[in-house]
Amino acid sequence: MGTLSIDIDRAGRTSLSAQIYSSIRDAIESGQLAAGARLPSWSDLAVQLGVSRGTVRAAYERLIDEQFAIGLGAAGTRVAERPVPATTGWSPDAPPLPDLFTDFSTAPLPFQMGVPAQDAFPFKLWSRIQARAARRAAAAPVGYPDPRGDPELRQEIAAYLAVSRGLRCSPSQVFVTAGFSGALNLAIRGLQVEGRQAWMEEPGFPLTRTALGLAGMSVAGVPVDADGLDVDTGVRIAPKAALAVVTPGQQAPLGMTMSLARRISLLDWAKRHDAWIVEDDYLGELQLKGRAAPALASLDQDGRVLHIGTFSKTISPALRLGFLVVPPDMAQRFGDVAACLAPAPAASGQHAVTEFMHEGHFLRHLRRMKRLYAARQEALVRCLNELGSDSIKVQAAAGMTVVAALPSSVSDVDIVFQARAFGLALVPLSPWYMSDPTRQGLVLGVTNLNEKTLQAHCARLLELVRERG
Repeated sequence: MGTLSIDIDRAGRTSLSAQIYSSIRDAIESGQLAAGARLPSWSDLAVQLGVSRGTVRAAYERLIDEQFAIGLGAAGTRVAERPVPATTGWSPDAPPLPDLFTDFSTAPLPFQMGVPAQDAFPFKLWSRIQARAARRAAAAPVGYPDPRGDPELRQEIAAYLAVSRGLRCSPSQVFVTAGFSGALNLAIRGLQVEGRQAWMEEPGFPLTRTALGLAGMSVAGVPVDADGLDVDTGVRIAPKAALAVVTPGQQAPLGMTMSLARRISLLDWAKRHDAWIVEDDYLGELQLKGRAAPALASLDQDGRVLHIGTFSKTISPALRLGFLVVPPDMAQRFGDVAACLAPAPAASGQHAVTEFMHEGHFLRHLRRMKRLYAARQEALVRCLNELGSDSIKVQAAAGMTVVAALPSSVSDVDIVFQARAFGLALVPLSPWYMSDPTRQGLVLGVTNLNEKTLQAHCARLLELVRERG
C-alpha cells in the first residue's frame, strides 16, 4: 500500500468495509495507486487497521465487482487498468439555446413573452385540482399508460377544438405531447421528413427554425404580408419543400390572420406537391380582439394538415403539455411513433388539465384572460405613444405582445441585454428573420405588466434606446 492512508471512523454510520472500499477506490481514481499495483493481503491490512479479515475481504470483493481491482488468486489482488482521469474541470452549466432563453424556472418579468399572467392565475383552484390529480395518478394500477395520452384528456381536447377552433376530430387523432416542442418532434418523425426542405414564415419563431435545422431540414424563409404566408413566393424560392410550418390564426410575431384565399392556396399547394402543413396554433382562441378565426385544419379535406396546440400560454408552461392532431388515416402510424419515441408526459398533469377542462374552468379562465390581456395591451400601446419618440414606434399589437420598431442604427440584441440589468425581459425582433437580419425591433409581452409601474418601465426602455441611437 506504500504511503496510502486509510482512516477508520469506528463511531461513524458507514460500515468499516465501506470505509476501506471508499479509501482504496479514491486512491485508484486519483492516480495515487497506479494500474498493476499490488494491494496488501487481507490478513496484513486487517492487522494494520485493527479489523477482521472478513471486513477487508468484503471491501476487496466490492472493488473487484466494480472493476477497480483484479483478484489473481495466489498472485494477490492488483489495481485494474483504467482510463486516465480527465484533467480538465467541469464546464459551466450553460443553459440550452442561450440566444433564445436567458433563465429558466424564474418568475415572469415585465415585457416577458410566452408566459401567462402570474398575478391572475387561479392558484387555489388549480392547487386543489392538482392534489386530486396526483392522488388519482398514485392510486392508478401499476402499468404503462397509453403513450398517446390519457383517453379522457384526448376526448376533452377534441371537444374543445370542435367548439373553439371549428376543428372536428376524433380523440383517436389527438396525441398528448410534451409541449409544442414535443408535438413538432412527433410530427417530423411521423411524417418522415427529416433531411428535406421546409417552408417557414419570414419572420418566424426562432425556436421552430432551430428545431427544423436539428432535424436535418433545410429551412426556406417565406415572407408574410397582410394576408399571411405568400404561397406563390414559397413555390418560387423552394419548389421542392415537403413541409410548411405556419401560424395562420395569429402570425407570430406580427399578428395578422391568414386570409381564406391564402389558406385555400396553401392547402392546394400541399395536395399538388404531396407536402404537409404543420399548423402552430400557439394561442388557440386567445384572440384579444373579435373572435378567433377557425383553425386551418378545419378546412383540410385531403389529410394534409397537422394541428399543434399547447397549454403553455393558456395555463402554464411549467406543465410542458401540448397536443398534436393528425389526419384520420395517419393515427395508427403516429400511435406507433409515440409509443416508441415520444410518449405522453406524466399522468398527474394530464389528469389535472382534464378536470380543469371538464368542469368548465378552462373556458372561464380564457374569457377572463382575454379581457385582462386586451386591457394591458392597450395600456402599453397608449403609454408608448404618449411618451412619444422617434426611437421606438409601435408596429403591431399582435397576440399577447406589442411589436415595436427600432431605428436600423440600434441593435435590438444589445438593447435586450442592457434591459436585463433593469429587470426587463425584452425579446429582440431581428432573430425572427432569416433573409433580412437588419430589421431591428422588440417583441414586448403584455401578460405580466403592472399598470402602476408601466410608465416607469416604458421610460426606462426609451432611455436605453436613446442612449444607443
